[in-house]
Amino acid sequence: MSIYLTAIVKSKPDTVNQLREVLLDMVANSRKEEACIQYDLHEAADDLTFIFQEEWKDQSGLDLHNQQPYILAFVAQAGSLTAEIVIYKTEKLA
Repeated sequence: MSIYLTAIVKSKPDTVNQLREVLLDMVANSRKEEACIQYDLHEAADDLTFIFQEEWKDQSGLDLHNQQPYILAFVAQAGSLTAEIVIYKTEKLA
């Protein structure tokens, strides 16, 4: 069964360009993963908010994704780049 995630990442004003680069790199790498069905990144009009829409084949695929070096590197630097991160795990209704 697919796993759906929406992640909202709010940048600090002075790190938005650096954060954008890191997030775009995550997209490129994540889309190569076998369990990745969808990994889209959107940028809000306020230029400080990024939104991921993700779909993973299953929980084990998502767990493997969360252990990838580029994800771990993002987690390690997230505190210096972001103001807030909120992740929603959802079920598709329609």
